[in-house]
Amino acid sequence: MAVTYYKRFRMEIELGRRLATPALPTEYSWIQWRDDLVDIHAQVKYRCFHGELDSNVFACLGELDGCRRLMHEIRRKPGFLPGATWLIATPEGCVATIQGVVDRNGLGSIQNVGVMAPFRGQGLGRALVIQALQGFREVGLMRATLEVTAENQGAVQLYRSIGFLKCRTLFKAVED
Repeated sequence: MAVTYYKRFRMEIELGRRLATPALPTEYSWIQWRDDLVDIHAQVKYRCFHGELDSNVFACLGELDGCRRLMHEIRRKPGFLPGATWLIATPEGCVATIQGVVDRNGLGSIQNVGVMAPFRGQGLGRALVIQALQGFREVGLMRATLEVTAENQGAVQLYRSIGFLKCRTLFKAVED
């Protein structure tokens, strides 16, 4: 059995400065967290990550049942933060998702940022991240973190443009 190592960055941002209110394109809308939406988050997460690089790094992202398990685990975390957990919808349905928790160190932690492929390039990922960061600020957090696969250059550039700085390099071992 072979092992592949994926380089990942832990990135961090200070939440002291005010962030611009995230604007969505016309016809898009925010859907705030509700417990009855856990399966919708899982379905959107699956559609965002299935067949993408991160489904190689985290196998659960490549399977609908895996995304369901993951969403239930995130929801059950003691630090789950509804104000940092959102969907973006179009008239045809939900197309993007993000989840946020307060980690055991008291930092906001973005768990997943997912935008379905046909809807990328419209600023939805930026809007999701900023919306989650505002949710962290509203509960008094001063810093937030996320992890990103280094090969995902688009995501790395997005996070840097928002103000995240790389604070650590990690390696995730995945059995092939």
